[in-house]
Amino acid sequence: MFDIDLQSRIPIYEQLYKKVIEMTVKKQLTPSEKLPSVRELAKELGVNPNTVSKAFQMLERDGIIYSVPGRGSFISDKNDSIIAKNAAEGFRTAVREALNGGLDREGMISVIDSVISEKGALSDDKAK
Repeated sequence: MFDIDLQSRIPIYEQLYKKVIEMTVKKQLTPSEKLPSVRELAKELGVNPNTVSKAFQMLERDGIIYSVPGRGSFISDKNDSIIAKNAAEGFRTAVREALNGGLDREGMISVIDSVISEKGALSDDKAK
C-alpha cells in the first residue's frame, strides 16, 4: 500500500509523507479513514518507528491527518483545500527559485507544459 524506495536519496519519512498526500489526492485514502499504527506501518515497511512517526507528525502539522488518543491517526476531511494551498505555496517557491536562477517566463511555461505533458502520458498509460 505504502511503497517507498529504500535506495532513494529522498528520506524515507519524506517519501511516506508525499505518498500519503498522493494517495489522498487520488482518493485511495478517504476522509476519516484510519491509517495503520506507527508500529504496524514501520514493521510493514521495514523501517524504524521513529521514521514513520516523523512522517505522521509532519502530516498532522500540515492538517492532512489528525490523531485521536487511544484510537490512532485518521485522514482529515479538509484535505483537498489544504493540499491545494500547500501545492500553490510550493509552486510559488519554485517559481521564485526559477526566477532567481535566471529562468524567464517563457522557460517556466515550457517546463510547466512539459510536466503537464508527462503527467498526461502517465495518466494515459495507467488507463490502458
